[in-house]
Amino acid sequence: MKVIFAHGFEGSPDGSKPTYMREELGWEVIAPVLSTKGWTIENETEVLLEVIDENPDVDIISGSSMGGLAALNASEQRPDSNFKLLLLAPVFGLVDGLRRDYNKLQLAGWKLKGSVPYEHRGLGQTIKLGYDFFTAADKMSWPVPAHQCIIIHGTGDAIVPIERSRKMAEQHPSKIHLIEVDDEHRLLESLERIPEAAQLLMKP
Repeated sequence: MKVIFAHGFEGSPDGSKPTYMREELGWEVIAPVLSTKGWTIENETEVLLEVIDENPDVDIISGSSMGGLAALNASEQRPDSNFKLLLLAPVFGLVDGLRRDYNKLQLAGWKLKGSVPYEHRGLGQTIKLGYDFFTAADKMSWPVPAHQCIIIHGTGDAIVPIERSRKMAEQHPSKIHLIEVDDEHRLLESLERIPEAAQLLMKP
């Protein structure tokens, strides 16, 4: 099984999920650093598209959290590519979360200043998020899937409400199948559902 893995906003190419895929499942996993072009969902999707174009024989594009959103945006932009999608607690509705966290006055201040500081836990340092982080999210929070997709999402996810994945599954029933699990956002108790989902995806 050849997989491209798109990590979350504060994740990494050697995080728990791609490591599980490599070491426990024996999959060939290509996991780029999604922030190489910048922090926006548009930047991350661009990185992912380059890797997809370099690996036309890939079986599955998997993405966790914001990487899951990038994966579905990549699907929308590569409708003729031959791969399946396995998404883990994807951040659909990213812009809705930003509007929840920043009121109109704060968004106006962000736009005026050009950037806001963000404590990036993965890096252990403060980064600057340009206002393009918001404008890209406004354009790319609800992509339309062009490939068969399975989503694994935890009912106890306090970061990305499972209702967003339910909404996507309801809107695209012919493309998206949702597996709900009793878990939180990181899905560390549900890793064994990954090979099950992959097996379903790869059925002829």
